Amino acid sequence: MSSFSYAVLTVSDRGAAGKRQDLSGPAIQELLQPLGGKLVDYRVVPDELPEIQAAIIEWADQKKVDLILTTGGTGVHPRDVTPDATRPLLEREIPGIAEAMRSASMLTTPHAMLSRGLAGLRGRTLVVNLPGSPGAVMENLSVLLRALPHALEKIQGDPRECAPAHSPSAPGPGVTSG
Repeated sequence: MSSFSYAVLTVSDRGAAGKRQDLSGPAIQELLQPLGGKLVDYRVVPDELPEIQAAIIEWADQKKVDLILTTGGTGVHPRDVTPDATRPLLEREIPGIAEAMRSASMLTTPHAMLSRGLAGLRGRTLVVNLPGSPGAVMENLSVLLRALPHALEKIQGDPRECAPAHSPSAPGPGVTSG
């Protein structure tokens, strides 16, 4: 994958207040840097819709980053508002990303089904909500990274057809050929 720009937003009341060290934001950076990712900005904000939205709008509309990853605030606690802040800013949702991350996480913990994280586009910026714990971030990001190069290429207008790169896999359970 060629280089891409990205920003990381950690959403945590305790982190923003200096009462908890953010481990998830730096973990994201460690995973993306070797892939050619260029960090444009990194912030820790409280679980507040206006602060979450302000960062996403600034990064997507003004700084034109290719990728925004949020971490934290995706669960069912009353203060978990990251998806609520993100949804109205998205022009097109990409539900398959969040579905794939939840599905993979379900192999580790049933709590994954409580994630409300979203993924979608604002202009030509891919926005993805990740969970807050470092382990869940690594697990979810490993799923996203499998499709990230192709996603970023297509979002930026790559005209090549997808079909030649798509190779059929073996039939699934209960599917017969012929």
